[in-house]
Amino acid sequence: MSEPETRWSAVVLGGGDPGDPFAAAHGVNVKPLIPVGGISMAAHVLYALRGSGRIRCVAYVGPTTPEIDALIDLRVTDVGTLLGNLEAGLEALAATGSAPGERVLVATADIPMLTGDHVRDVLDSAPPDAALVYPVVRREVCEAAYPGVKRTYARLKDGSFTGGNLFLVDPALVGQFLPRLRDVLAARKAPLRLAGLIGPGVLLRLLTGHLTVHALEETVSGLLGVTARALVTPHAAVGTDVDKDADLILAAAHLGSPAS
Repeated sequence: MSEPETRWSAVVLGGGDPGDPFAAAHGVNVKPLIPVGGISMAAHVLYALRGSGRIRCVAYVGPTTPEIDALIDLRVTDVGTLLGNLEAGLEALAATGSAPGERVLVATADIPMLTGDHVRDVLDSAPPDAALVYPVVRREVCEAAYPGVKRTYARLKDGSFTGGNLFLVDPALVGQFLPRLRDVLAARKAPLRLAGLIGPGVLLRLLTGHLTVHALEETVSGLLGVTARALVTPHAAVGTDVDKDADLILAAAHLGSPAS
């Protein structure tokens, strides 16, 4: 059976706060440049993307090193915000003349345990008709793969999930949902404002663990005005980023090398 035709590009978000004490403690400007297992976290992610055999072009947003430059196609300047960096990466990809119908994988550069097999499985499992696909990982999967890992979980009726550090977008529809997504992100720590956006009933069910994955998908789809879908993935690495020294030690142990 032949492999499916590659129709993916990628934006890797490798920016960060230059004053980040975690990065400074490890002698680098931004977190994705922290070494683990002998190479930077960002390089681990880029090797996974290349190893998947699914990615046509990689745009990297943020400061680079010669090691990173050898693994990317486009270097994009960090503009200082998550959504701003996403837009800048997508614009850089669009300028390369992507194939009709090509979709974009967006990845943060701080998930060093990601592998090419993980990436390939996520891309091949993604529903083809969604403008936004957000991989999530069950709590029991994370804890079985990485005993002692500390993650933030959302309790839904279907189980407890942590969000992935990958998401998949249809670049032709990003302009349609990005303004509403910006509103949601701005309101995420203001419950009354968030309730006004998603509805108090939905927020209450979410907070009490009575919301299903399907209901959440429908809520997000209605809010953003496009089809949004969750993708439950069995790959804990997708939802395990490195934010502190304990995470770095865990990643280094998994990768078989001391933390730097």
